[in-house]
Amino acid sequence: MPRRTSTMLASTLMLIALLCAGVFIKVPYSEMSPGPTVNTLGDHGGEPVLQISGRKTYGTSGHLNMTTVRVTGADYTMNLPEAVVGWLSHDRVVVPHETLYPNGKTEEQSSQENAVEFSGSQENAKAAALRELKIPVQARVLVAKVAKDSMARGSLHVGDVIRSVDGKPVSDTDDVRKLVTARKPGEKVEFTLVPAKEAAAAKKARKESKHTEQVTVKTRANEDGEAVVGIETGADHIFPFDIDIKLADVGGPSAGLMFALGIVDKLTRENLTGGKFVAGTGTIEDDGTVGPIGGIGMKTVGARDKGAEFFLTPKDNCAAAAKDVPDGLTLVKVETIADAVDSLRDIRADRTSDLPSCTEN
Repeated sequence: MPRRTSTMLASTLMLIALLCAGVFIKVPYSEMSPGPTVNTLGDHGGEPVLQISGRKTYGTSGHLNMTTVRVTGADYTMNLPEAVVGWLSHDRVVVPHETLYPNGKTEEQSSQENAVEFSGSQENAKAAALRELKIPVQARVLVAKVAKDSMARGSLHVGDVIRSVDGKPVSDTDDVRKLVTARKPGEKVEFTLVPAKEAAAAKKARKESKHTEQVTVKTRANEDGEAVVGIETGADHIFPFDIDIKLADVGGPSAGLMFALGIVDKLTRENLTGGKFVAGTGTIEDDGTVGPIGGIGMKTVGARDKGAEFFLTPKDNCAAAAKDVPDGLTLVKVETIADAVDSLRDIRADRTSDLPSCTEN
């Protein structure tokens, strides 16, 4: 056999051996790729994504698509060739496994957390949309979680609405934290609250409950030496009519902005998109503030693949998104729901030069 042929054969066999060996070499990485994108103005699974009753709604056209990222499971173990392919791919991202599942978090735990965040994002989206339309919304602070070893266990319950702390009215979750931590560890805090059962009945009746109770809880120090009672609080609202968001198998808070815009579009005469295909992402607070999300590059790719022409991008994600913009997609920077509504009006009117753009800096 000629030397050149034998050398090429040996090199080929070595390469095959290395590739085969690589399959058995496991690496501590996970993969992110574009996930499903759903039009919040349309149907999904045979029913409208946004269902509004008790208030006049208007016809819509075009798209206001929320976007998602698909990730490998917590128990999935990536091999070396898969990691290399992912690193070289344009529409996939390989990240350390710890990034997606920190501290040994299981897939079930991650799914539970995503479900809670998704529920919270829906609540905030409804409130932000109605406030953008100047429709009154009653805000409440409720007990979202009571730790197992909590000083409050047995005294405070999930679903209780907190009216005041030490006699001082609270209007948001930060008020509760500030008032509790103002105490010294070991001191007692008095909560004025509406018990969960009465709070739920009041919400169903669209009114505030007049029944309140006083509960005293002893504080203890957390790892930072601050006084705590061992609860997590969340925002809750009483809406003047029913708004249901029907979208299963989606988690996390990043669809908040697009849900809010879909609600605004359905409740106003003007057609926000003018029939254009707009996608986007972003968390949203109940005051309309838009926050950053993860996986922005995967979301822009997924949106463009489905036909989006414009992508509403949280301000803090703009620099990352602008580094690799899919051809034919225009990134639009947003900081609030009001910014997004204004940009949609410009898109509808073909005033694209007026749109706030994303840059790498």
